[in-house]
Amino acid sequence: MKCLKGKDFVERKSMVKNIGLSYRVINKLYNLKVILFLVACFCVQTLFSQGFEIPETPKFQTSVYDYINLLSPNQKKSLENKLIKYADTTSTQVVVAIISSTEGEEIGYLATNWAHKWGIGGSKEKDNGVFMLLAKDDRKVTIRTGYGTEHLLTDYVSRQIIEYDIIPYFKQGDYYAGLNSGVDAIFKVMSGEYKGSRKQSKKTDFSFIIFIIILVVFFIIISSGSKGNRGGGRGYRKSDVARGILETIILSNAGRGGFGGGSSGGFGGGGGFGGGFGGGGFGGGGATGGW
Repeated sequence: MKCLKGKDFVERKSMVKNIGLSYRVINKLYNLKVILFLVACFCVQTLFSQGFEIPETPKFQTSVYDYINLLSPNQKKSLENKLIKYADTTSTQVVVAIISSTEGEEIGYLATNWAHKWGIGGSKEKDNGVFMLLAKDDRKVTIRTGYGTEHLLTDYVSRQIIEYDIIPYFKQGDYYAGLNSGVDAIFKVMSGEYKGSRKQSKKTDFSFIIFIIILVVFFIIISSGSKGNRGGGRGYRKSDVARGILETIILSNAGRGGFGGGSSGGFGGGGGFGGGFGGGGFGGGGATGGW
């Protein structure tokens, strides 16, 4: 082996030192990126975290739950009886819930989780449930569909119903008329009679845009992390861990494929669903609107 002396030795030593320094800097920057990624993941979890506490599945399972007494007793009874009669005839359960506010939570995500927790739907086999949630003080309303109803009550049709059959009444302060009109429209959709409006809505769900932007940013971070560590197996494993964390968050929050189960049984007759909630699955389908 050739020994280095004098100037060559100093230059080689300096080069090795610089390489070591560069590696440490790069490693620290990568670790910082991983930390920032994890912080971003935490922010997403916070964004989707539950601010509103979903009520426990009621023992008496019916079709209308007015937690703020927005409807008069007669209005509530009329809407309730209509929905129960429809469920008895078709086995499709349409449930309406009224609250004051979602307490900062995205109403569509809350409603999907709510429908999942209660198991709204005639049966797990049919997944034929529809859940309408009104947050009066937030001025928001959403329609969420079970797997067995979303092929008819699509996201676009749900948005049409909200914008043209429900919100016009809400703007006038007539909440019962809006809910009743929305329910009638849902019935028509399920029977193939709903025509809807020919106007294509130009509005876009802002919360959905935010979610897409977050996903794009995360994938950019992951991709850059993978490219910057192709030469080392250790960096590749870090990227895999980061990708795994992202996939876990998406699967735990997206709803599709993750929602099922629910309650079974309930009280029959007396204004409630005859067989109770059957445990229909919800995958996040539906639409949201405001006024």
